[in-house]
Amino acid sequence: MKKFVTLAAVVIALVFTNGANAQDFSGMDKSPLDIAAYPSSYKIADKAFKVTYSRPQLKGRSISELAPAGKVWRTGANEAAEVTFYKDVTFGGKAVKAGTYSLFTIPGEGNWTVILNSKLNQWGAYTYDKSADVARVSAGASTDGKAVEAFSIAYKDVEGGVHMVMAWGTTRVAVPITM
Repeated sequence: MKKFVTLAAVVIALVFTNGANAQDFSGMDKSPLDIAAYPSSYKIADKAFKVTYSRPQLKGRSISELAPAGKVWRTGANEAAEVTFYKDVTFGGKAVKAGTYSLFTIPGEGNWTVILNSKLNQWGAYTYDKSADVARVSAGASTDGKAVEAFSIAYKDVEGGVHMVMAWGTTRVAVPITM
């Protein structure tokens, strides 16, 4: 009887373990999540801010197809990008308190509107609410001869601060940030 109980326990354990092993996992996201932190060196633990965003790829499409001019864009793919400031900053000339904000943009010819919004965890820009905007700034858009396939955010140190640079295709949009 003791052997039967032990055997039954082993069989039950195998059934439940087999179920865990049969779990399906999804493949790689088509627009993988990334984080652009400043300062960007992994050796510096005391970050000033970071942006969490998904990186859509052009794949032969144009920016205007994926982020149409004059329309609010989630600034990436999937969920709206989010920026976390660990200290108070001046973002494009506007004072912004430390905290986490959704990051939206409105593409335009030569100028983009860059928006910090207090509503978090938004999928795309479908529920974007202008009344929750914390800051709206104008940022110059320029072109570069070197194309970037996947939407990217990086930082460029400048005198007196840093520029958050968004790049996609040959388009570059820079927002000045000072701390």
